[in-house]
This record gives sequence, structure tokens and C-alpha cells, in this order.
Amino acid sequence: MNQSKNRERILTLCVAAMMTALVTAGNFARIVLPLSVGGVTAFTLGNIMCTLSGLLLGPWWGFAAAGLGSLLYDLTQGYYAHEAFITFFVKGVYGLVSGLVMYYGFVRLLKKERDNYLALLVSSLCAALAFLVIYSVKVYFYNGMLIEGFTTPVQCWALIVGKLPATLVNGALAVICAPVLSVAIRKALKEARLEEKLGG
Repeated sequence: MNQSKNRERILTLCVAAMMTALVTAGNFARIVLPLSVGGVTAFTLGNIMCTLSGLLLGPWWGFAAAGLGSLLYDLTQGYYAHEAFITFFVKGVYGLVSGLVMYYGFVRLLKKERDNYLALLVSSLCAALAFLVIYSVKVYFYNGMLIEGFTTPVQCWALIVGKLPATLVNGALAVICAPVLSVAIRKALKEARLEEKLGG
């Protein structure tokens, strides 16, 4: 019994480490937009990996992998390093919400399979919407009021609107790609008889 539990923990830890690395790598795959106000705006593949972390690992490990991978990327970039710990929590929301909706909503409550595409899609969409809200709050108060020194709500809202296209595209990519990747990975895990040992 203890040996089985230890194997599950080791598997979870290994997949969490792999997802942390993939989140970091996904953040390097980016197109930076020429928008100099309120920080850098970019299209990135990192959000796909953040969402996938929650779908594979569940909410808590998913949050850790998504947040830590994003934090590590920020620390390697001089421009982002000062907000790395904010990024940890903001990007961690992707893993947390996708894992919560998938495992506590669909798997435990509705008894859906872990590779159910519709469940994975809805979980990814919920994560993208939650990130949109949290990121907008961060842009309003941190980027707008603290970094830029804006004093009126109109200025802060204009900053959010300026970043909205990239945020929406990044979220859409996560919603489209993360469920497909999750189904493919779950299939491989089933064939290796590891599927039930991983996740919330």
C-alpha cells in the first residue's frame, strides 16, 4: 500500500516538474507587440501549458506548475523579474481553475471520465475567463496605477483594453489546444496503466 502511494507521489512530482518546464518553455514561444504603455504585451503559448497543468495534475499541483513555470520565465527576463511573484499567482489561476472545474466539478460531482473532451473544454474555458478577470485587475492596479502612475479609472481601463486582444487570443489558444493535448496525453497514460494514478 505504502509502495503504491509512493509511486503515485513520484509520478505526480515528475509530471509536475515536466509541466513546470513546459510552462517556462511555452512562455519563451512568444510574439511581443509594440505596445510600450503599462508593460509588455505578447502572444504566447505559455497559457496552453498552464491550463494543461491543471487538467493533468488537478488544482493544487496544476497551480504550482503553472505558477512556478511562469515565475521561472519572468526571472530569466530582466524586464519581468520585478513582477515574477505576482505572475506566480496570476498565471497559477489557469492551473487552479482548470483543475478545480475538471476534478471537483466533472470527475467527482458529475462522474465524467478524465478524458471527456467536453469536460476538458469547459474547464479550459473557465480557466481562461478566470485569468481574464484576475489579469485585468492586475493590469488596472499594478500596471496602471503603480507602474504608470495613472490617477483616473479611464486611463487604467484604456490600458486593459489595449492588452485585451493578446489576452483573448492567448486564452482562445489555451481553450482550443489544452483539451486536445490532455486527451492525447491521457490516452498514452492509459496505455501505460498510469492514468488513474495522476490527477486530482
